[in-house]
Amino acid sequence: MPINFIKFHGLGNDYIVIESDQLNAVSDLGDFAKRICNRHYGAGSDGIAIVGEPAHPEADFNVRIFNPDGSEANLSGNGTRCAVAYLYYQGLWTAERLKLSTRSGLKRYLLLNRDGGKFLFESDLGEPGFTPASIPMDVDPSLAHVVGYPLTMGDETFLVTAVQVGNPVCCIFVNDFDELDWRRIGKELEVHPQFPQRTNVVFVRVDDRDKIELRIWERGVGETTASGSCSCGGALASMLNNRTDGDVRVITEGGEVKVKWDGSQVVITGTAEVVYAGKWLS
Repeated sequence: MPINFIKFHGLGNDYIVIESDQLNAVSDLGDFAKRICNRHYGAGSDGIAIVGEPAHPEADFNVRIFNPDGSEANLSGNGTRCAVAYLYYQGLWTAERLKLSTRSGLKRYLLLNRDGGKFLFESDLGEPGFTPASIPMDVDPSLAHVVGYPLTMGDETFLVTAVQVGNPVCCIFVNDFDELDWRRIGKELEVHPQFPQRTNVVFVRVDDRDKIELRIWERGVGETTASGSCSCGGALASMLNNRTDGDVRVITEGGEVKVKWDGSQVVITGTAEVVYAGKWLS
């Protein structure tokens, strides 16, 4: 039977959203994600978001995120935002606030604005983790924060700041994105042995106390124009290194989001927009 889906994007970071009951006949969701995410032989996307019945007593819906390499993500800031936009777009939810259960716990969304198929949400992604065990990262377990840590890769050493924001994020500060081959470095650091669950790799240029710019190598995806969790990770790393204040504009190749951290919850404000609806026939 055909599988109905709708594709959304958050600043160019695109996700195919599917209701879970459409996938009852699919035995291997990882393999399915590989096929439908393929940009030449499939629909093409940075991942799929599967929405269904809540997996938490306080949640309204549940979402599972799969990467193009078939792995299941703990969280995707843009992927979950696209999933929430789907629920509003399809008329499955109309209240101003929505709670979503994920592999990284309960996340909260506030609809700030809707213009046709474009939605603006404030998303509460929870409390970040900073200890090596929470990231996880194989360094001295007594460290309270992984800030300015000298990470060796072959004959190169990078000073990194690592955080957990639903996904592990490893950040490197740069003055200019052209000063290093960030795509090569990101690809190699993603699978660095000191990150037992792999990691997102974010290259951060600080423009001023309330604005940063990123280049992103996403775990299980590769180079991407935007990432909600990576935007939060880059912002947190900048705050931890006292390079910015607690309310930051984050610029990626896809556009801009806002990230706030008050020492407790991380809040990101950004858009999700419908692209097209389709039927998977394969």
